[in-house]
Amino acid sequence: MAIEQARTISEALDEAPLSRFHSRAVITAGLGFFTDAYDLFIIGTASAMIAKEWGLSTSSTSFVNSVGLINSITLISAFLGAFFFGRIADVFGRKKIYGVEAALMTVGALASAFSPNVIWLVVFRFILGVGVGGDYPMSAVLMSEFANRKSRGKLVGLVFSMQALGTVAGYVAGLALVSTGMNTDYVWRILLALGAVPAAIVIYLRRTMPESPRFQARVLGGQEKAAADIARYSNGVVQANASGEFRARMKLGQFLSTPKYLLLLLGTAGTWFVFDYAYYGNSVSAPLIYQSVLGKTGAKSLSESLALALIVFVVAAVPGYYLATNFIDRIGHRMLQLIGFFFMGLMFLLIGVIPNLTGMVTPFLLLFGISYFFAEFGPNTTTFVMSAELYPTSQRTTGHGISAGIAKVGAFIGVYLFPIIKGHFGIAGALKISAGFSLVGLLLTLLLPEAKQRSLDELSGEQEVVLAAERVLSTHDVPQATPVAAQQSAVRSSDT
Repeated sequence: MAIEQARTISEALDEAPLSRFHSRAVITAGLGFFTDAYDLFIIGTASAMIAKEWGLSTSSTSFVNSVGLINSITLISAFLGAFFFGRIADVFGRKKIYGVEAALMTVGALASAFSPNVIWLVVFRFILGVGVGGDYPMSAVLMSEFANRKSRGKLVGLVFSMQALGTVAGYVAGLALVSTGMNTDYVWRILLALGAVPAAIVIYLRRTMPESPRFQARVLGGQEKAAADIARYSNGVVQANASGEFRARMKLGQFLSTPKYLLLLLGTAGTWFVFDYAYYGNSVSAPLIYQSVLGKTGAKSLSESLALALIVFVVAAVPGYYLATNFIDRIGHRMLQLIGFFFMGLMFLLIGVIPNLTGMVTPFLLLFGISYFFAEFGPNTTTFVMSAELYPTSQRTTGHGISAGIAKVGAFIGVYLFPIIKGHFGIAGALKISAGFSLVGLLLTLLLPEAKQRSLDELSGEQEVVLAAERVLSTHDVPQATPVAAQQSAVRSSDT
């Protein structure tokens, strides 16, 4: 039966052993996240030099803040990019779109480096952000759909963990160039231009990646092509029966009007929004935070704060990324997110309520470092992973794109407002607010199912639809040539 063949392809993917293809997919997708992190976090260093060169407003109490706009504009355009690319990838397919977002990042990074003034810098950073936002649903969902059931969290987490290397590269490049004593006008331009290098490297690789076999089989109806791809990337160990044709494309209106998926969107988009507010606000403003804690200003202070940010990130955050990828499929995707939100929020709260802690360098760095660890060993990884596994195949990049886009609105608010809130209430006050956001994230996580060791079909509800469609076919003796009609009838039956 046609529907049985479609399910067979999904099962073959779920049980496929790890292969060199999976490694290639991780690198191809991961280099995009290396670039995303570099571009998003290096601007905090670059803007400190740009402000001095161009005489921009740096008032931490003013809502009219040119530096705040430069730092955050990429995040608001990432919101648009995630929505746009997430949607068109579900309409036209993953393969046709993959690589376009990397081209936008390449162009945006290079153009930003040659900006003659603030207006053009904001425009070019906006273009860059569209590519960054588009990279989230594309890379996450493709890796999720290529992955097997047992290692899905690890593989998608490895893609995201490239963010750690991109952030470290940004700190190292900034520290190295600032330490040379080179004219700052050249330094910030070189820093921004370097973001184009990894993005350009992966354009070709992304354009040669195969279509997702799940999307090919479930949405496009190309069973034979999907089965051939499975055999190829599993080195022939796993085969799938390619006879028959089963196509199922849920309409956007149906997706957005189904209570189950709306609740999941509240969970994935909501948790990611509150996390990104706290994380990006703190991370992009890290040089400002460390300068304040050190009680120093000026060029020497910028070098010292960059060095301190690098040390804290390498010691506390990087292990969190890689421990998350190793343990997410054992601890559980939702459970790891709950653990991360709890301890991250607790550290923010302790910094906020312990008197004069922000003036004591060692205790502050200890608690701030622990918060970084649990951000990575928790919601920074899991929000990305879970948004790529809970939605049906025909709406998977749409669901992830909506979640990632809303998250970047939170990041925009955090980056733009953090210096202002710090100016009014100090670092302690700003981190108390971040603690509140962490609590909200913990509560919203309870809306999500545990995804550990479960198939994408089971998580998205497609398994129930396929079984219901089989019942419709067997009961009504629907001809095999009309599986779409049977599937639509099954959806109606399963919803009642």
